[in-house]
Amino acid sequence: MTHAQVAGLLADPALMRVLTAIDAGGSETRVVGGAVRNALMGCPVNDIDCATTALPAEVAERAVAAGLKAVPTGIDHGTVTVVCNGRPFEITTLRRDVATDGRHAQVAFGNDFAEDARRRDFTINALYLDKAGVVHDFTGGLADITARRVRFIGDAGQRIREDYLRIMRFFRFSAGYGEGPLDAAGLSACIRERHGLSRLSRERIRSELLRLLVARRAVEVVGLLADTGIVSMLTAGVADIGRFTRAAVRSDDAMTRLAGLAVVLPEDADRLRERLRLSNGEHARLHAAGTLIEHLHGWQRPVDARAVRRLVVLHGLQPVADALAVVSGEPVPGVTEEARSQLDAYGDGHESVPVFPLTGRQVARAGVETGPRMGRVLAYARRLWIEADMPLDDASIQSLLAEAIRREV
Repeated sequence: MTHAQVAGLLADPALMRVLTAIDAGGSETRVVGGAVRNALMGCPVNDIDCATTALPAEVAERAVAAGLKAVPTGIDHGTVTVVCNGRPFEITTLRRDVATDGRHAQVAFGNDFAEDARRRDFTINALYLDKAGVVHDFTGGLADITARRVRFIGDAGQRIREDYLRIMRFFRFSAGYGEGPLDAAGLSACIRERHGLSRLSRERIRSELLRLLVARRAVEVVGLLADTGIVSMLTAGVADIGRFTRAAVRSDDAMTRLAGLAVVLPEDADRLRERLRLSNGEHARLHAAGTLIEHLHGWQRPVDARAVRRLVVLHGLQPVADALAVVSGEPVPGVTEEARSQLDAYGDGHESVPVFPLTGRQVARAGVETGPRMGRVLAYARRLWIEADMPLDDASIQSLLAEAIRREV
């Protein structure tokens, strides 16, 4: 079938140069997978992968002969990255699985596009575009794209047992590309085979989970994951779908949404760091959010604009943004519209976060000697400044400094 949606792919001169180079020896190379899927669905195309009948050594040799750079990024599995005009194109020789263990596959190279298609995960990822603009569909992917349905190729359970990460990918792709109820056979197989997730590296789980959390239908699909017990397996904790839903309304950031899903206390960040192999920065962010979420839980008064100003000065903008995204909509503490407007003003740069204006030099000029007393004066002045709603005019600052000096004799 020829489709106008994919014409833009073939208008790419860098891609056509790569295809022409690889096919110079009589081979056939086609664009495959996500680029074809996204073009047909009207989604952005970021990376372009190709499948070829040429062997990896032939791919590298022909690319170099055409003045292109060839990098053996996954040559044991048949993949050579060809760089043209600074852009990478992954070229993989057609394959068939010889053996799988749920994480890795032993493959043999082939020259049959239909056989290569049948070893892939989902029908919408097994579409091939040739240089003439023809889309080749061996598994029913075009019909599933029209129906916005994510469906395993062949027996869903078998596909999953070949690579248990496909459980996570089923939910992520369903959240990003699907419409309506999830494919029943695929969902049933994912639930039945979920024990296999424990065999995957935590880094692979982390990558898929964070991408799922920001997908278009994340709220619906993550809720389904929670119902099936899979979220608890992934995070080693109880999922709070209500907070996740509220966080998703306020933010499209993965860490904010993860805080809503699985962070109630700062200790939860420690658990997630180990469970998902979070970076130090990600852990610090969730720990700060958890500290503030716990702090806000005991508030009996609403969070208003003044409270936001104080919280941002005390805890930082990001932890406050994360925490308020999580607790917004809850009866306690209650977040006012003015508070959200104040936070948005800081976030979009319309207002600057107040910075404590006093320095040690200014305190010294007021007659306070350098040493422990100066530190106490500065600390007390900062506390007075925050209680006074962070004034920045000179008269107020001098008055606060005088009060701090008087109190810290």
